[in-house]
Amino acid sequence: MANNLILQTYFNKELQKFGFLKFKNINEKADALIEQFDIRSGQGRKTSMRSMSGGNQQKAIIARELSRPLDLVVAVQPTRGLDVGAIEYIHKELIKLRDEHKAILVFSLELDEVFSIADRILVMFDGRIVANLIAEETNENELGLYMSGSKEAQDEEIITK
Repeated sequence: MANNLILQTYFNKELQKFGFLKFKNINEKADALIEQFDIRSGQGRKTSMRSMSGGNQQKAIIARELSRPLDLVVAVQPTRGLDVGAIEYIHKELIKLRDEHKAILVFSLELDEVFSIADRILVMFDGRIVANLIAEETNENELGLYMSGSKEAQDEEIITK
């Protein structure tokens, strides 16, 4: 798992020098991410990703992606298969990135998740964006109407909001 956790950052100076990997630093970083994201595995950083539960695999992927410098996060079903505590942690991390003025794009089927972390909600129906809503100014019923195709915003409303 350690190699998977550093997959996006192995080229950083603290993890390699002249193309040679610094395994001590890699192991320390992996251990820190395992603890920070509460990734549970039988053998810690030595555990094979494929032997872990789906929820812990998801946490490892989130840890790998959110632990690197970035300006844009695209998260598709970021909390699928996770326990309540892990879901709250992922939401806090996404909100923390948002507060650091990073762009966060979340695709989720969970309306509770959408309303808990979104500032703006774009609704798609039949392959098109049919609504551009401010999360605080809408509710699940209105969102459901857009999602089912029963209601559609005018093109000007979609663009200008």
